[in-house]
Amino acid sequence: MTLLHDLFDAGGQSPWIDNLSRQSVQGGGLAELLSRGIRGVTSNPTIFMHAMTGPGSEIYDEQFATLTSKGSVEDAYWTMAVDDVTAALGVFRPLHDESGGKDGFVSLEVAPGLANDTPGTTTAARNIHQRINLPNLMVKIPATEAGVPAIHEMIAEGRNINVTLIFSLPRYAEVIEAYISGLERFDAAGGDLSRVHSVASFFVSRVDTEVDRRLSHLGVDTHGLAGKTAVAQAKLAYRLFQDEFSGPRWEALAQKGANVQRPLWASTSTKNPDYPDLLYVDDLIGPDTVNTMPDSTVEAFSDHGTVSRTVDTAVDEAAADLERLHAVGVDLADVSRVLEEEGVSSFVKSFEELMQSLTDKANARAAGNSAP
Repeated sequence: MTLLHDLFDAGGQSPWIDNLSRQSVQGGGLAELLSRGIRGVTSNPTIFMHAMTGPGSEIYDEQFATLTSKGSVEDAYWTMAVDDVTAALGVFRPLHDESGGKDGFVSLEVAPGLANDTPGTTTAARNIHQRINLPNLMVKIPATEAGVPAIHEMIAEGRNINVTLIFSLPRYAEVIEAYISGLERFDAAGGDLSRVHSVASFFVSRVDTEVDRRLSHLGVDTHGLAGKTAVAQAKLAYRLFQDEFSGPRWEALAQKGANVQRPLWASTSTKNPDYPDLLYVDDLIGPDTVNTMPDSTVEAFSDHGTVSRTVDTAVDEAAADLERLHAVGVDLADVSRVLEEEGVSSFVKSFEELMQSLTDKANARAAGNSAP
């Protein structure tokens, strides 16, 4: 037994790994993480950029050459990403079955350029689900203004969705409503609610980075607010989760087998070296939650993590901290707007860089093959 096992067994939280590569799947690294207690996998365009263009990326070369001899670079990317996700789904399928469908998920994100395109996102998410027709797949859709209706539509079709890039409590409330109302539509159409699963990915460390920057600019950190906003907001998000997934409306769905949409803590590596390296893990443990960690955070928690229910402790204090933040002039609505735009832009940039790198590789190979 490991601390990762304890995190789930005693803390009620599922640890997922925020990384995926063909190297880890074929080399046994992903299976080893599963044996150590990791219960799911998330990916994004930045992760695939590192996997397909960084050290060890030659593992993709043969397939890439074959694919680009017949089609476009972008089509080749999607085929390679789908193959990696499908292989990872196979590694985690036994856990998915053993857990009664509660864990063992692998997430693949729609193209980041669709973040502000509701119809495009809906079509892309549906296509991915149809292309990878496996029960432990989750398709990631960003919680942008345009993304929320697409999330609702996918849930109404009975599809598993990982809602990503949530930075604020108001947007999180919209995401919960999209999920619950989507389940109601799916139920009205005769769907089996028990087979629909979703997580709502609330990003944490980036919130502290932006808020701390603003506090420094204002020169008001004598109030001791630095490094507190992300955890405080996440604790209030968990309270909102508890409130919304209770009461008559939810119970009517739960009696038909509906699963709660679990809060997922994302961006959990500590960016400020002055803060504890497990600030966004140890302080956010509780039932029906997920924490998706990069490799370094998984190793840190495995070494010195503390398993204790913390996500719903000192919630009134957390609310008071956010009120104090407002009082000193930090606008959390603007913070979330900036972070959402930066998050989308970051993934778009990674995707464009990946496409350019793969295009350069295809062109170099073509030039080499045509040389006398």
